[in-house]
Amino acid sequence: METIAPHFKARLLLLVPILLASLATYGQGTREDYVRAEKFLPWNVRHLVSEADVTPHWIEGSHRFWYRKENTSAEFWLVDADRNTREPAFDHAKLATALSAAIGKGFTATKLPFESFEFTQKGAAIRFGAEGSRWTCTLSVYQCAREGGPAPRPNEVASPDGKWMAFVDHYNLYVRDVSTGEVVQLTHDGEKSWDYATPLPSSRLMVEQGTEDVRERPDVFWSPDSSKLVTYRIDSRHAGRFTTLQFVPPDQLRPKAYTYVYPLPGEVLSKAEPIIFDVQSGKRIEVQTDALELEFLGGPEFEWFKDSKRFHYLFHARGYKQVVLREVDAGSGQERAVVEESSEKYVDPGENYVEMINDGAEVLWASERDGWNHLYLYNGKTGQLENQVTKGPWVARGITHVDEKARLVYFVAGGKEPNEDPYQTHLYRVKFDGSGLKLLTPDNANHTVRASPDGAYFVDNYSRPDLPGQSVLRRASDGAVVQVLEKTDAGVLMKTGWKPPEPFHGKAADGTTDVYGLIWRPSNFDATKKYPVVEQVYTGPQFFFVPKSFAAFRAPEQSVAELGFIVVMVDGRGTTGRSREFHEYSYRNLGGAFDDHVALIKQMGAQYPTMDLSRVGIYGTSAGAYGAAHAMLVHPEFYKVGIAISGDHDARLDKAWWNELYQGYPMGEDYVTQSNVTLAAKLTGHLLLVHGDVDDNVNPVETMRFADALMKANKNFDMLFVPNMFHGEGRNTYLMLRRWDYFVQYLLGVVPPADFAIKPDETPERGRNR
Repeated sequence: METIAPHFKARLLLLVPILLASLATYGQGTREDYVRAEKFLPWNVRHLVSEADVTPHWIEGSHRFWYRKENTSAEFWLVDADRNTREPAFDHAKLATALSAAIGKGFTATKLPFESFEFTQKGAAIRFGAEGSRWTCTLSVYQCAREGGPAPRPNEVASPDGKWMAFVDHYNLYVRDVSTGEVVQLTHDGEKSWDYATPLPSSRLMVEQGTEDVRERPDVFWSPDSSKLVTYRIDSRHAGRFTTLQFVPPDQLRPKAYTYVYPLPGEVLSKAEPIIFDVQSGKRIEVQTDALELEFLGGPEFEWFKDSKRFHYLFHARGYKQVVLREVDAGSGQERAVVEESSEKYVDPGENYVEMINDGAEVLWASERDGWNHLYLYNGKTGQLENQVTKGPWVARGITHVDEKARLVYFVAGGKEPNEDPYQTHLYRVKFDGSGLKLLTPDNANHTVRASPDGAYFVDNYSRPDLPGQSVLRRASDGAVVQVLEKTDAGVLMKTGWKPPEPFHGKAADGTTDVYGLIWRPSNFDATKKYPVVEQVYTGPQFFFVPKSFAAFRAPEQSVAELGFIVVMVDGRGTTGRSREFHEYSYRNLGGAFDDHVALIKQMGAQYPTMDLSRVGIYGTSAGAYGAAHAMLVHPEFYKVGIAISGDHDARLDKAWWNELYQGYPMGEDYVTQSNVTLAAKLTGHLLLVHGDVDDNVNPVETMRFADALMKANKNFDMLFVPNMFHGEGRNTYLMLRRWDYFVQYLLGVVPPADFAIKPDETPERGRNR
């Protein structure tokens, strides 16, 4: 018997784990996996499912509505709730024939050239826009005619009665009498960067229009009786700016530069002065208030009461520590505070929604003040709190309808039903005084609802990531189902071997707080194999992000899983949908959220040994890109590979509003200590940075600063700087492929297939599922 030399034994022992690792990943990251992954991209996999997702278009003065059913084809259906009927909204084939003849272009019954329409002539005809014109088609004989009259001018806003058009020219505001064509100039002193009725434009508009002097619809808010409008004048002369350099413009060789307003935390802000105009007299009425500071782009918003004598708006103090509902008298410009709320940390504008009752006689106000987001009823005349409407360890997530006469509010909420995912929403009804709370959508699922104008009926779309759902019509009085409108059919998808992503919950890093996630596995999942783990991350405090509906089947995470990974998402502390304490965990602590992610993924791995936690990758976009890179910097022992797309890596260089709200104002040392730039020397794994040259949300300066810090720390990293890419990769198939390749190469240890290319989505924009 031959013996083996000791040194050769040592070599053999070293080769054994390498061999075992290669066997564990055999068949992962192959060309076959890439082909299958492409089939599971959102725009491909959606054709395998008939998805129940009804958006009702209620017909004024009735309980009838139409909706568009779309999968590989599109159909319009008409529902009469009172009669409990459902039928085609019109004869699709006859309409296609008539429209083809009128336009001179062929259309089919399932591919009509419009997504929306309105019934006219008491239902005897429909009106819609197609091929750049407005059309009316009679439904008795199916004849279509192009509407005459002058084409509407671009960048004008019509008064409610249609008699006036408001527009901006050379920084000043005008109105045009539609009947006579007479133009009235309302302002005369507008100038560049101190102009009227013009929202602060994004760099995207500049790039798309090829100029810094972009054309926008004027920001005017007409009174219901068309007698007045309220607008503003913005002074941005002293506000901070960024310059975007478009390296590869489509119309010239030289790059193009665009400079735009982009205030950073702590900087001087643009200021808006609200102004009222009486249209008939041209009288200008200044709103008696300090100029409103603008922490980003756009402009302030105003909403009129029905009496056309008053309007209201929400004022947010800088840093969002105070919010005030203000009411303005349109005749004098005098304003008063109706409801005020303050907080030592913030009053999140995403949670603080408002509903006017009986034209402002009362106000429904959402607040996290008692530790959970709930509804409060105020007297709109005195500003006094009448009572708290909802209460308990759960979250009111939005008002669906208010029955002023019966004094009932219909709202969606999460976390109230026991033994359910607390992020799932249900519809409830409660009296204004807080009594009579009733659940109207009992199915254990996530419910999105849309009520009829009078609140008598509502359409309920419900599902879970692991439950194909339904769209049903319900009565508001008791929640009873009137009829099932659509059912999701995932049979074709299931035949591919696909299994729904698995909801998972465990404990946060504190060992006590419940946190929730989702797990995607490849359709050819083999329980005898080990799979590296990839986390798709976003930790922005403005919402929660793990999918809660069956639409998760077309999330891009599935295509990544098909390459040979297990993909996960986690909502840790610091996001919304839970208690205020849970939400505020991220305040001045945006970089501290990742302990919860590591903790939950470890619990997933303990339950499912097929998850190889020695090989974990992470990727994300925007705040998710900050998160992907930051997680690698603060948990290098856990995250080995990361991809950061359009990342806001340093809050000091990011937009004022988001960072002053969630990172804090005034600025503190945490802006420095939690910056990826500050922590760059901690990088140990493989990191790919991706940014577009014309990013309209996060300027590429943030990725460049991070790259500079990594280079100064002598760190290896990879980078893609992408011409003509706005914020996020969108549907850039080249970048999707590079993301796949990066994880396959560095997590699977496999050479990606050469010359593979992802076929782009060729579906017209209007035909894509939203």
